[in-house]
Amino acid sequence: MRDDLQSLEISQTELQKLTNLPVNEELLIITNTLKILAYIYIQKLKSSEGATVVFIGFSTFIFIYILFDIIIKIFVTWIIIPSWILLIFLGFCVSGMTQSIFYFLWKSRSKIVKAKMTKSLQILLNEVKRYNIVIKVIDINDQIEEAGNPEVIIKERERAIEALKLTKADLVRALKTERILRENKNFILSNTELFVNNLATLTAMQVTEEATEHGRLLNEALQIALDVQYEMKRLQTQR
Repeated sequence: MRDDLQSLEISQTELQKLTNLPVNEELLIITNTLKILAYIYIQKLKSSEGATVVFIGFSTFIFIYILFDIIIKIFVTWIIIPSWILLIFLGFCVSGMTQSIFYFLWKSRSKIVKAKMTKSLQILLNEVKRYNIVIKVIDINDQIEEAGNPEVIIKERERAIEALKLTKADLVRALKTERILRENKNFILSNTELFVNNLATLTAMQVTEEATEHGRLLNEALQIALDVQYEMKRLQTQR
């Protein structure tokens, strides 16, 4: 992803910071993490470091097994099960317990989000999702162009980026405002600058060439801004 797009994307971390809620948090699955580690390991095996990786991996496994075997023979002498079977069983038990902890933590955080979720926040989260999709579309288009397809270039890319910058500013402002109202239901907003928006600038930039790719992207950014602006006005009426 090009630098100008990376700075525009609203990441999961930034979104959680803006809302002060663990929104859109996914359950961490241990097997998925192990698959990623296995893939990285296999890729290193295929590289020039393959022999070193095999040696380190094998040595680590042997060291862990020997250490575990010594501990079992010293402290748990009554167990007659081979230590390697016990090590595998223990590995499954630890993995199961860890996954259960992850699940209950995720469930608990999900309940917090559900309890504090407002209609306005849900709408804004959907707008953030749409906004990030537009960025992803531009990123994929950039990759196709860089692969040797100059005919797919977005002619008005700079204008699209400028529109997205303004849209992000409105989204961030709306999320901050929603958080203030949600956390302070009886608080009368005194920070009126939160409601200053860039709608007029975006409207001036709107293009009518909806059939073209760059026109579609600009109008998509504008539509997100319009939706956010509508929600901002609705939030104001709740004061």
